[in-house]
Amino acid sequence: MSEGLTTVETLLHPFSVSLTLLLALLLDTLFGEAKRFHYLVGFGYISQAVEARLNPHYAAKDNIEQGLNRGGYAVCLGIIAWLILVLPLPIIYFFWLNDVVWYLHIGVDAFILYLAIGGRSLKEHAIQVYRPLIKGDLQNARKFTGYLVSRETATLSAHEMSRATVESVLENGHDSVIASLTYYIIGGIPLVIIHRLANTLDAMWGYKTARYFSFGYASARLDDVLGFISGKVCTVLYAVQGQPCLALKNAYQQGNLYKSHNGGWVMSAGATVLNRTLGGTARYHGHSAFSPAMGAGKPVNVDDIPSSIIIVKRASMCFFLVVLVYQLVANFI
Repeated sequence: MSEGLTTVETLLHPFSVSLTLLLALLLDTLFGEAKRFHYLVGFGYISQAVEARLNPHYAAKDNIEQGLNRGGYAVCLGIIAWLILVLPLPIIYFFWLNDVVWYLHIGVDAFILYLAIGGRSLKEHAIQVYRPLIKGDLQNARKFTGYLVSRETATLSAHEMSRATVESVLENGHDSVIASLTYYIIGGIPLVIIHRLANTLDAMWGYKTARYFSFGYASARLDDVLGFISGKVCTVLYAVQGQPCLALKNAYQQGNLYKSHNGGWVMSAGATVLNRTLGGTARYHGHSAFSPAMGAGKPVNVDDIPSSIIIVKRASMCFFLVVLVYQLVANFI
């Protein structure tokens, strides 16, 4: 019996990282996100409580100048809030869960990584927009588009909703899938947790309103830093699916003009692969914002929504295959 276990360990242990990635992706494909008691919902409630305690001065204001006048103090409070919310779980994992037998380590890591990625959920939300759009049901399409994006959706046209959905799929394909896989390779589950929670705080606090302009500054900048490496990995994974040279060129030239460096790179690359153009005007919190053109080809349309989902899926599988091949080469050649 002991020899059998030793043989299994000899065969599987060198591929523990690949096994973890595969199990996490399979769990996400089979089950998706929790419909009830989602951990990010709980994290959101805790974050709101922390913000209410540390950021009371801006809760009822809607004037960016007032936010700027107390900027330094609010930035410091935002950093403290970020540290309180993001660091405890990675520290707990490192000291309590990291030192376990290898096969339990795979199971624990795969489950936590599965919780961090959201490929199936992203697909389901995009399809919720796609189905009413192809039926001409703009009212329901606008409602479901509002679940995906933070821009105002009440008056969006079919083209604008298609654009918003494709942009969201390509950008969140990085934020909620490729980034988690990348940082698992770089720093294990602690870094996955740090990135996922930091990305969530950016989504909650990274707005240029009086309430968050200074308080959310650190969250927005730290999310940019944490997504820098994974953003480049995701860009390459998108680009290799079609017109790689042009996709990388557009990512560099167009992506650097976008309001989010990491988002601009992955969206430019993904749009180029689709042979479509993204960008234009959108309204956020009562203000219009203009995004530069990203990609190449015709304007995006409703039929590009399923295609964008496929790009994200292929990127995740390509990532897994690269890691698997690397471990095969490292262990047997």
